[in-house]
Amino acid sequence: MPVPRLAVSVDLVVLTVREQRLCALRWRRDRPPYEGAWSLPGGFIQLDEDLPVAAARLMAERAGLADVRIHLEQLATYGYPDRDPRQRVVSVAYLGLAPDLPASSRAQVLWTAVDDLLHHDRAAFDHRRILGDGMERARAKLEYTSLAAAFCPPEFTVAELRRVYEIVWGTTLDPRNFHRKVTGADRFLIPTDQTTTRDGGRPARLYRRGDAEQLRPPMLRPRG
Repeated sequence: MPVPRLAVSVDLVVLTVREQRLCALRWRRDRPPYEGAWSLPGGFIQLDEDLPVAAARLMAERAGLADVRIHLEQLATYGYPDRDPRQRVVSVAYLGLAPDLPASSRAQVLWTAVDDLLHHDRAAFDHRRILGDGMERARAKLEYTSLAAAFCPPEFTVAELRRVYEIVWGTTLDPRNFHRKVTGADRFLIPTDQTTTRDGGRPARLYRRGDAEQLRPPMLRPRG
């Protein structure tokens, strides 16, 4: 029986907070298939590449984010037969998260609010589904891991961290209850000796991310 031939690609779900909205990088397609539609930045792996190496290369070449420190993890693999009209393609998606990411150096790549993309009619391939899966992964990981701090600068206030949770979860949180939970989570936040007034009002203490990977107790999303 002959060995099936198929292509393998990497697609990047890159998220950051810009202008108080959760945004993703989108690629503006200017050729078939799906000319004029939006897609995620990505491309095919080379024969001598491992998947993480391909993801890092495409982050620079296609996303236009070379030499940018970013949390990058494998999201999921998509391989149903009709996902690409050109040929059989298996895609490995990666999720990237970082604060204050700059504009891409590629003219075809733009930051766009995730909500706008998920409700946009013209999405290439299965990229709306992949973006939705990336969003849900980010939301879930904020509950049980310290990943929310990946959206913050090296030193941040509790109010700035709370705003990340509110933007990603799409809900308003009680400030006092949130402060109690995040400062009580084991090794999540480390207080510094510095304060800032950039939130407005009285000086607020600055924190930095601790060494905890799992939150104990977790930060559960409001339900209902």
